[in-house]
Amino acid sequence: MQRIYLDNAATSWPKPEAVYAVVDRYQRELGAPAGRSAYREANEVERLVHDARRRVAQLLHAGDPRRIVFTGNGTDSLNLALHGLLRPGDHAIASVAEHNSTLRPLQYLYDHGGVQMTLVGCDAAGIVDPDEIRRAIRSNTRLIALIHASNVTGALQPVADAGRVAQDHGVRFLVDAAQSAGHVPIDVDELNADLLAAPGHKGLLGPLGTGVLYIRPGVEEQLLPIRQGGTGSRSDSAQQPGELPDRYESGNQNVPGILGLGAGLAYLQQRGVDDIARHDRALTARLIARLSEVPGVTIYGPQDPARRTGVVSISLAGYDPQELAMLLDAAGGIQVRAGLHCAGLMHRALGTAEGGGTIRFSPGPFTTPEHIDAAAEAVEQAGGR
Repeated sequence: MQRIYLDNAATSWPKPEAVYAVVDRYQRELGAPAGRSAYREANEVERLVHDARRRVAQLLHAGDPRRIVFTGNGTDSLNLALHGLLRPGDHAIASVAEHNSTLRPLQYLYDHGGVQMTLVGCDAAGIVDPDEIRRAIRSNTRLIALIHASNVTGALQPVADAGRVAQDHGVRFLVDAAQSAGHVPIDVDELNADLLAAPGHKGLLGPLGTGVLYIRPGVEEQLLPIRQGGTGSRSDSAQQPGELPDRYESGNQNVPGILGLGAGLAYLQQRGVDDIARHDRALTARLIARLSEVPGVTIYGPQDPARRTGVVSISLAGYDPQELAMLLDAAGGIQVRAGLHCAGLMHRALGTAEGGGTIRFSPGPFTTPEHIDAAAEAVEQAGGR
């Protein structure tokens, strides 16, 4: 049976061929750590890690590549930003649209770290109002955190407007770009982002176990590292190095993952994020148009593909989401995500939590119109049972 993979919001698949090749070559031929030795293979590894860092900086229009910190995943990046920045007595603002990778660290800091927080709501399409963020600011507000694109509805948030609100009030601004990096053009200055977190394995097309965190100049003076240890630099000192990126990159890095990420980024740069964004919009419009005609289907999020990424969540009357997902896989090899998608508050806001969440379709760079049509036909057949 053909495999039609529409779960790219969880992790991208397939990867560009160069990703597989560079990871295999590292494991078989290079096999050296980064920043720890001076022999030939180690020097090549160091160069390739720097190249990957440079490509991330270019993709985000971030300037100095040293401002890009490699982490274990997007969740790791968000934890570094939240735990490293917030102190007892601080106030943080986020939204009900956030992923648990933001909400759970904030809840932990609220429960155990003396941090106050406010969660602002969203409209029926899942979009947050920057004025509501503005009204939530207090004298002790240190951070505003906002997801760039919802992993449930695909809704693109008014991140630049929220960033201006933060900037106007002297508050740090954290962007969760898990569903936008690699899918839509990003300029950290245009978004007014002080910190931007993303996984390497989704839209950036790298392997699992990779993540990045952008740190605006000056923010490192407030952002504490949450791990300490060997960095390959300043080994004669008991203190953690202060310079970037070593300040936040203790321990051996996931070199095969980072090199694979570099290859994924090279593919993105060659094809162009603008082209991928157009591809996503076309497929999303096609899917929404087809599913809108199926009796019993409810589509969540903005109807305009220009206001969302390629993430489409639906429910089908008479079906539990898990049941429908298993049926789609068994009947046509259509692979999707079912459930709450690690975003329970978003589902409460949409009214889908009690029903077990939604079915989520998320195409990727290698999805074709034929894949979309097959998925829509499978839903139509399920709706006609």
